[in-house]
Order: sequence, then structure tokens, then C-alpha cells
Amino acid sequence: MKNLKIVLLFILASLAFTSFKTEITKARNQQSNPKKEKKSDTKNLKLAFVTNNASDFWTIAQKGVEKADAELDNVTVEFKMPTSGGVDEQERIIGDLVSTGIDGIAVSPVDPENQTQYINEIAGKTLVITQDADAPKSDRAVYVGTDNVAAGRQAGELIKKALPNGGKIMLFVGLTDALNAKERIQGIREVLNGTKIKILGVRTDYADFSRAKGNAAKTLAKYPKISALVGIWSYNGPAIYNAVKEAGKKRKVKIICFDDEADTLNGIKEGAIYGTVVMQPFEFGYQAIIAMNKILTGDKSIIPVNKRIIVPTLVIKKDNVEEFRKKLVGLRGN
Repeated sequence: MKNLKIVLLFILASLAFTSFKTEITKARNQQSNPKKEKKSDTKNLKLAFVTNNASDFWTIAQKGVEKADAELDNVTVEFKMPTSGGVDEQERIIGDLVSTGIDGIAVSPVDPENQTQYINEIAGKTLVITQDADAPKSDRAVYVGTDNVAAGRQAGELIKKALPNGGKIMLFVGLTDALNAKERIQGIREVLNGTKIKILGVRTDYADFSRAKGNAAKTLAKYPKISALVGIWSYNGPAIYNAVKEAGKKRKVKIICFDDEADTLNGIKEGAIYGTVVMQPFEFGYQAIIAMNKILTGDKSIIPVNKRIIVPTLVIKKDNVEEFRKKLVGLRGN
């Protein structure tokens, strides 16, 4: 009997020790992986970031999206990049996301004015915010991006400095109907109004790089004395740069553009491109996800009265291009 009591006491002590050890292990795991523990107590929001084309511009926006995704324990984000730059493909992607029960979508609409009704329909099913390109007449909750009129004015000032004696210029863009294109062109016209610089017209390419380059080449052939070519969308700068280089007019025809694609920065460094006005797409990605998370968790204080969260633009020229390039490397993490 005495031996039986000893055995029972030993078993109870072993069970107590095992239970204590299990609790210690659990506590350590919670400390080493707090994100996992927090997710179990919080609704996991499914968010999406949808671009308007497959430009290199969006690779940095994706890094901002990934940073926000890593910081927010209750969020999972999908990054979607249409390859064609067309409305149909973008709306198919959005429709597929809604069918999966997505909680929020940050979209750069391809054609904001003509997509307003579609955005309203989607906003009736899930949270919609716009980024990069706005659709102000829609039911989107807020816009995160550039003040494109102000960015256009910065480009206008670059054109004036590049052509102090005036001259004839041509503008190039994917679609003139896109609000960001309209506003950038508006800003340029405001600055150039009353100067000796004449805008001959605007050439569109429907977000097709080959067509964009072809438009620039045709312009150089038709107007051999043209003073400058101005690219409105991110890929327009590289397209113009390559057309000018192939025409043997590098440094003879001034190039002013937007955004920070590799060929644009290379062109600035070698003096072939006078300057560019750059967005901060990393902030588009980061702030869009942060904003959707706050709105969906009940904090609408992030929405300004005018429903526009403005990310400032920067002017990049030869004197600061290397410093800016280093910053990009840091953002990309390579």
C-alpha cells in the first residue's frame, strides 16, 4: 500500500511538471511570435491593391504595400497588376476580388470618368479607395496620391527652365481621359500660358510602349525643329528617350517627363533628359493599405474633409539624380 502511494505521488508530480513545462513553452512561443497570437483574436481583413498597368512604376508601390502588410497583424493583401492597361482587364480583376469576399480595394482606375458607375457598384459591395488616379465623382471613400495639377505645374517650370527662349513642344500620354493625365496637362498649360512656349498637341498611345515610342519618332520626323518632348505617364519618358536617341537628337531635343523608371534616371544622369517630376509610389502603396485598415476597423479620422490624402511630388535633375537613385535602391531593398 505504501509503495502504491509513492507511485501515485510520483505520477501526480510528473503531471504537474509536464503541465508547468507546457505553459512555459506556450508563453515563450507567444513572446517569439506575437503576430500569430494576435491574428487568432482579430478578424483577418482581406485587402487588395490594383494598378492600372504593368509599368515599373508599380514595383515600388508594391514594396509599400508589403511593408504595410508586414506591420498589420490583421491584414492580408493581394497585389494585382493588369498587363494590358485596359479597362476590361482591370474590371475583371476587381470583379474576381469581390467574388472572393475582399474587404477593401485600392485601385488606380484606368479611365476614372467612364468607370465612375462601375466604381459605385463595387463600393456598394466593399470598401473602395482610389490611389494614383482619382475618380472624385464616385463613391470611393478617399483618394491617396498626388495632387496632379501641382505636379503638372512642376513639370511646366522644368519646361520653362529647359527652354528659356521658348519653342515648340509635344506632349505624350497613354489616355487623355484619365484624370491624372488631364490634371498634369492642366498644370503644364497653366505655367506655360503667356510664354513663348507653344504646345503643338497631345499624342496618345493607350499604355502601349511600342506605340508610345512610335509616336515620339513620328513627331521628331514631322517636326524636325521641335524643341522638347514631354512624357506624362511613367513609361513615356523611356519611350521618348529611346526615340530621340535613335533619331540622333540626344541633347538637341529636350525631354521632360514624370516618374522614375530606370531609363528615365539613366537619361537624366547622361544629360539626355532634362528632368522628371516623380511621385512617391511607395507611399501610395503603404498609405493606401494603412487607410483601408483604419477605415474598416472603425477609425475614419484618417479621411480628410476633402477626401484626398496628398503625397508630395519631387523634382529630379542631374544634380540630385544619384542621391534619389540610392533612395530607390533602399526602398526596393536591393
